[in-house]
Amino acid sequence: MTSSVPVLLIGVNYAPEPVGIGPYTTGLAEALVEAGRPVTVIAGQPYYPQWRAYDGYGGGWRRSMERGVGVVRCPHYIPRNPGGLKRIVHLASYALTALPAALAAAWRARPGVVVVIAPALLSVPVGWVVARLFGAKLWVHVQDFEVDAAMATGLVDARGFVPKLALWVERVILRAADRVSTISPQMCARLVEKGVAPERVIEARNWANLAFARLDATGNDYRRDWNLGDRKVALYSGNIANKQGIEIIIEAARLLADRRDLVFVICGEGPNRARLAQLAEGLGNVQLHDLQPAEKVADLLALAAVHLLPQIPDAADLVLPSKLANMLGSGRPVVATAAAGTGLAVEVEGAGLVTPPGDARAFAEGIAQLLDHPEQAQVFGEEARERARTRWGRDALLQRFVDAITTVAQPRVR
Repeated sequence: MTSSVPVLLIGVNYAPEPVGIGPYTTGLAEALVEAGRPVTVIAGQPYYPQWRAYDGYGGGWRRSMERGVGVVRCPHYIPRNPGGLKRIVHLASYALTALPAALAAAWRARPGVVVVIAPALLSVPVGWVVARLFGAKLWVHVQDFEVDAAMATGLVDARGFVPKLALWVERVILRAADRVSTISPQMCARLVEKGVAPERVIEARNWANLAFARLDATGNDYRRDWNLGDRKVALYSGNIANKQGIEIIIEAARLLADRRDLVFVICGEGPNRARLAQLAEGLGNVQLHDLQPAEKVADLLALAAVHLLPQIPDAADLVLPSKLANMLGSGRPVVATAAAGTGLAVEVEGAGLVTPPGDARAFAEGIAQLLDHPEQAQVFGEEARERARTRWGRDALLQRFVDAITTVAQPRVR
């Protein structure tokens, strides 16, 4: 593929969304541009993780140029409380409005490859239509298995006809792609289980933003502003939704309420935040705060004595939490809930402690163990930082992803 062959990227989440899938789609698009590939992104209105439209992004379709990337914003439905059916309508509405935008962009640019980010799986047929009409290759990048996750978290009834139909459609869609990538070896194996030919499967993991791993970051401003004193901080920062099983943090805080040297700090937004606040009522060792701006994330991560990364058991290997990379990069140990052998457990072991999913007592004991054994915590933290550098380095991972997309795309004959 020559540098002039364009790339069309279809994904509902994009900058300025600060967490979740958006930053990784944005990073990929900008890396492709830096490598000389013209890129157009068909994005939705930014809404995540608050599930509210950002100011200034309303209305209909809008085109702009953002850091060298052509961006088309599509209108779509944003539910305030994203339950199962509402979430499906949300994603379907984006797919419907993305189709004319993608066709128009492809008519102008004549892409050599169409990359679709899943979620939303419902957008893949849009990419398939565009790729077939314009002779491009279809690449699907799976950030999480949304159908399996919806069943695992109870958003939809796994025994019903609809999820069975959705899994069949997913299988057909994934097998139609020229390449399918995802973010961990375990998720790659799951793609093969779903019928994708192994030679079409590529690992393209998310990266750590090592700008968040500044050695001079202290977190002292947060200690002052949040009145933390010299207490040790067990930190969770990110989306507050069903897949996290974040309620276990409140249970652990209750079990460790007699420790005056410890405070649990939760920074995030999402559909479960109000319920989490209710669960934390009466606990003096829990603080809830909003997501912090990107320029302050390094100090926030440095605030932690230990990072917390819960995950419900049924979500194992359906997604590898992207926040893990930045936790590791901060040089602080992680306490995660994961079953042995899962992708999350493999990534954390040696850089923190892994406790069984749903076992609040074991989770609390893991936190206490690291607080009471600072030498062990330091060893884990040093390994975490090195692991982030060698396994999760942004430049190397993005370069491999860009090279793979470059290889699969075909030059157009004009």
